[in-house]
Amino acid sequence: MFRLLEMRTAALLLTSLLFCTTAPAEPLHDSLGRTEVLIVSEPYPLVAGRSAKQMQLEERLQRLDYKRVKTKPTQPGQYFWGREVFWIYRRGHRAQGREWAPMLIGLRLGTGGTVVTAVNDKDQVILLDGRRGRWLEPEVLAESIEGDRAERIIIELDELPVHVWRPLLALEDHRFFNHIGVDGKAIARAAWQAAKDGKVTQGGSTITQQLIKNRDLTSKRTLDRKASEAVRALAYEAEYTKEEILEGYFNTVYYGHVDGVAIHGLGTAAHVFYSKEAKDLTLDEAAVLAAVLQGPNGLSPIRHPDKAKERRDRAIRRMVEEQWLTQSQADAATAKPIRLNRSTPQRRGGHHLRRAVVADVKDSSDRVDRGLGFRAETTIDPLLQAHADDVVAKHLAAIRRNNKRLRTDDLQAALVAIDVRTGTVIAHVGGDPKHPDSFDRVTEARRQPGSAVKPFVLLEALDSCGSNRPLHMASRISDSPYTVEIEGTTWRPNNYDGKNHGVVSARRALKKSYNRPFARMSQYCGLDATANRFEKAGLPVPDEVPLSLPLGAIEVSPLELATAYTAFVDLGVVTKPITVTRIERPSGKKLDRARPSSTTLSRPSSAWLVRDGLLDVVDGGTGKGARVKGQQVLGKTGTSSKGRDAWFVGASDGVVVAVWVGLDKGNLGLTGGAAAAPIFRDFMTVAGPARPDVDVVKPPDIVDKFVDPSTGLLVFEGNDAARAESFRRSAQPRRDIPLLVDEPGPVID
Repeated sequence: MFRLLEMRTAALLLTSLLFCTTAPAEPLHDSLGRTEVLIVSEPYPLVAGRSAKQMQLEERLQRLDYKRVKTKPTQPGQYFWGREVFWIYRRGHRAQGREWAPMLIGLRLGTGGTVVTAVNDKDQVILLDGRRGRWLEPEVLAESIEGDRAERIIIELDELPVHVWRPLLALEDHRFFNHIGVDGKAIARAAWQAAKDGKVTQGGSTITQQLIKNRDLTSKRTLDRKASEAVRALAYEAEYTKEEILEGYFNTVYYGHVDGVAIHGLGTAAHVFYSKEAKDLTLDEAAVLAAVLQGPNGLSPIRHPDKAKERRDRAIRRMVEEQWLTQSQADAATAKPIRLNRSTPQRRGGHHLRRAVVADVKDSSDRVDRGLGFRAETTIDPLLQAHADDVVAKHLAAIRRNNKRLRTDDLQAALVAIDVRTGTVIAHVGGDPKHPDSFDRVTEARRQPGSAVKPFVLLEALDSCGSNRPLHMASRISDSPYTVEIEGTTWRPNNYDGKNHGVVSARRALKKSYNRPFARMSQYCGLDATANRFEKAGLPVPDEVPLSLPLGAIEVSPLELATAYTAFVDLGVVTKPITVTRIERPSGKKLDRARPSSTTLSRPSSAWLVRDGLLDVVDGGTGKGARVKGQQVLGKTGTSSKGRDAWFVGASDGVVVAVWVGLDKGNLGLTGGAAAAPIFRDFMTVAGPARPDVDVVKPPDIVDKFVDPSTGLLVFEGNDAARAESFRRSAQPRRDIPLLVDEPGPVID
C-alpha cells in the first residue's frame, strides 16, 4: 500500500509537469506569487523648476533605501548630491505595464539648487517631463488587503552568517541543499497517513514547497494541492538557485502577530523581537525565530516563552546532529534564557487607501473573492501620504487636548489631495491614522459642506445667472434680514455672526462668507439654475431642491468636493481623478487600466474670477488660517448647521485639497477656519513645493477696470474712490458719468 501511494504521487507529479507551465519568468525577488498582493505608489516624477530640497529628493530616496555615496554612483540604489549635479542610480523596476532597466540620472542644479535639466550616464542631455522613465521607482504601500501588516525589511542571504539561517534548515529541511525541491518519500508518507486518517494530517514539505504554498497556493491540505505544490517546487528549483529560494523564503515567511500587526520576513522579525538587523542575530536568537515558524502564534516567545525555548533547543540539538555545531556551542546556546528586546512594529499607513484600492480591484475582477493576488499601481505620492497621516493625527490630538468634550474616538478627520495637472489622487486619509477603522470618510462619509459650496453659487451668477443678466464681482447685494416663502416653506437665512452688513459686493460676500447675499444671489439667478451648476460640478443635489442649497444644505463626500474645486485650477474644467491607474495579475497580465476624465463646468473667465475671489478669502477672509508662506493659496471654509462639520477646501501650486473635521456622532462645535484650515496649511507646506506647478493664465476676455464700491459703477483710475476689479468683457457694470447719470448700480435685494 505504501509503495502504491508513492507511485501515485510520482504519477501526479509527472502529469503536472507535462501539462502545466509553472516556471516563473522573473527573478524570484521581483516576482509576485499567485496569491500575493502588491499595492504600489506612483513613480515620483523628476521635473525641472524645483529644487532637490523642495522635492525632498533625499527623503524620498532614503524611503526607498538608497545609499548616499561620496562620488558619482556606480551601481543601482546609490545617490550622490553634488554642488552641480544630483546623481541618482535608479534601480530597475516595474511600472506602467513594463519593466524599466536601471538608469543613471544626473539632475543638473542651477541657482538655489533648482533642477535645470538632466543628463544620462553618457553626459547627454535628456528631457525631464516626469515621463519616459524619468522618475523614482514606485514605493510599496501594502502587501495585504486585510488587517495591518508591518513594513517588510528585505534581507539578502549573502549578508547573513550561517548560524542565522541554519537553525531553520535543522528544523524544517536539513537536506535542502541536496534535494531537487521535493522529497518523494516524505510525500508518500504523508499520503499514507492521510489514507489512514481520512484527511491530510502531515506535511512533509520542503522549504521550496513551503515557499510556494505561501506565495501561490491556499493552505488547504489536499492531495491535489500537494501535487501542485510539488510540481511548482520542481519548476522553482529549475529556475532559481538554492540561495535565491532560501532568500525568498526568509523574506516572505510569517512570524505571527505582534501588537495586532502581522510580521512577515526575517528582517522584520529580527527588528520587532530583538531590535537589530537579521545579520546581527546570535545563534540562540536565530534559533528562536526558526522555532516560531511551526506555529507563529502558539510558539510566540512573547506569549509562550517556555514552548518557544523547547523548540529552540530542539533546533540547536538538530544542528549538532548535522555536525553544524559542536556540543559545547550548543550547550552555551541552550543555557541562555529567552530574552527579547522588542521594538514596535512599523505599520504601513494608508489604511483607508488600501480599502479604496481593493474596491477598485473588485470592480474589475473577482480575484479578491477567490483569494488570488494582484498588483495595483496607484497614484499616491508616498511621502505626501505619510505627511498627510502625520498632520491629521497631530491636529486631531491637539483638538482633543484643547477640548475636553472632544476627547473621544468619535472625533475624526479626512483629507484628500488631487494633483490637477495629472488628474490623480496623491494623498488619501479616511480617518484618524492612529485609530484606523473600516469607514473611509474620504469616499463614504457624506456631510453638509456649509459655506464651502458658495463658490459654485457665485460661479452660476457670473457665468449665466439663469435667465437674468450675469452678475460680476462688483455687483451689489443686500445683506439685510429677509424671509423666503415658497409653497408653504419659510426660510430666514442668517449670518454666522448674526449681524447685518448692509450692501456688499459679491467679492466681499465671498471673502467674509456672508450668508444672506448668497441666498439672494441664488434666488435672483434661480434655485434650479444653481442646483444644475452644482450637479454639473459633481455635487449631489436632492430631487426636491432645498431653499438653503446655497448655504450648503446638501451632503457631499470630501472627494466629491475636492473634485469640484479642480475647476478653479483648471479654469472651468472639473477633473474627476483616479487613484488606481493599472491592475495586473501577479504574472503582469493587465486586468484593468484607468484614466482621469473631465467635464466643462463654465467659461474659463468665470472660473478665473471665482478663483481670484478665493485668493481673497485666504488672504484676509475666513480662510486666513490656511495661508502658507511663499505660496499662492486659494480656498473656502465651510461650517455646517450648528457647527457639526468643519471644512476647508483649497488649492496651491496645482494641488487641490479637501479637509473635513467632525464627529461621527454629534456636533463638533468648531468652524472650518479653526479646525480644518490649519490641517490644510500644514499639509500644503510640504505638498505644494513637492509637486510640479500648474501655470494658471488669465483668460484673454478678462479686463481690469476701476469701480466705486459705493455705487458699483466703473470710474476712472484717478477717482478717489476707485478700487481695482476684474470683469468678463461681456459682463461689466456701466460707467459712472457725472451729471448725466446720478443713479447707483442695482442692488440684488
